[in-house]
Amino acid sequence: MKGDRVEIVIDAGGSTRTYDIEATRAGRRVEVTHGRGVVEVTEATRGGTPVRTARFMAGRVLALVEHPAPRPALEDDAAVTPLRQTA
Repeated sequence: MKGDRVEIVIDAGGSTRTYDIEATRAGRRVEVTHGRGVVEVTEATRGGTPVRTARFMAGRVLALVEHPAPRPALEDDAAVTPLRQTA
């Protein structure tokens, strides 16, 4: 969904670098995959065609944070009741 983004923090040898990958248009999504020592973040269309791809060595990734776009509350959303704490 437009506005979804992924923030990646990388160890750059003594300092850190931060990269943001964002779904820039309506209908696009951000996908995260990892395997064989590589983390891949891709912005893809509805049909799955990759638009932009960023690849990082998994050993250098310090943090990977997904930030979903704010979504409006639906009228059928139930109110959340807090759990009671037992003694």
